[in-house]
Amino acid sequence: MANVVSFIQLISEQLVLSFTRVALSPDPDLAVAALMIARVEYPKLDAGPYLDLLDALGREAAGRVAAARPVAAADAPSYVDPDVYARVTALNDFLFKEQRFVGNDVQYEDPRNSFLNEVLDRRTGIPVTLALVYMEVARRAGVVVEGVNMPGHFLVRCPARRGASFTEGAGAIAGDLIVDAHHGAFLTEDACRELQRRHEGDEAVWDVHVLGHATKPQILARMLLNLKRAYVRMYSFPQARDITELLLAVDPSAVNELRDRGLLAYHLNDFSGALRDLQRYLQLAPKGDLDGDERDEQAQIWEHVKSLRRRVASLN
Repeated sequence: MANVVSFIQLISEQLVLSFTRVALSPDPDLAVAALMIARVEYPKLDAGPYLDLLDALGREAAGRVAAARPVAAADAPSYVDPDVYARVTALNDFLFKEQRFVGNDVQYEDPRNSFLNEVLDRRTGIPVTLALVYMEVARRAGVVVEGVNMPGHFLVRCPARRGASFTEGAGAIAGDLIVDAHHGAFLTEDACRELQRRHEGDEAVWDVHVLGHATKPQILARMLLNLKRAYVRMYSFPQARDITELLLAVDPSAVNELRDRGLLAYHLNDFSGALRDLQRYLQLAPKGDLDGDERDEQAQIWEHVKSLRRRVASLN
């Protein structure tokens, strides 16, 4: 039995190391990194067929985009280059109408929505994973896109061409096209404001930074956070801890993930691991200007640490 446990831990360490190398490289390959994440649930997953599928989708999409006829200026939004609008519309039609990628509103919390292999197999997912598919196919089709770290609902931006002057009345998205890959639709700035209001409430204050560019590590972290929450809701604590390991690989300074890894270790009766992480969390966590809830949380963590010290001492 000891050999089996050791083997499982070795594989987990290798996954974390491989994922770290990819995620923190100068220009991470999102598809490769996302398929590494899926190995938490599918340890023997072969990434090759899924990368081949993305390549095939990209080739088909490139043909649709190249064949797109420029639309009349009157048929495109006033602030968008009609040629860009035609190319992106062709890409949307290919992915959302022909390939039938669609958001999974019925089973939104299903962990499969966060695994790229499942999203490609089932043609359904959540905003960030569908956006990742969109970005990967667009890149292969020669369409420039970037992720948008919209709170509560990840989006995709197709930037305007340099020098384009189709900006009148566009506000914060002047000249750009915003795509909601979950619903397969373009979004106006008003629609983005409404998404923010639904997520943050009527008191939400609109700011252009809400539509800020998402870096690739940020995209991976968002995928991992969604997946961790899904596993915690299912009480799947071993998988949740594995995901937290990957989150810390993407951002070693994320002290809240250090706290969560410690709490998950506690649930799994790994008392020495829990003690190590929670003590480190208390060392690194902010000390000043805390609100009441934050002070209460740190006090609870300190109580956990004291209890864990006694437990660990009794086992030695």
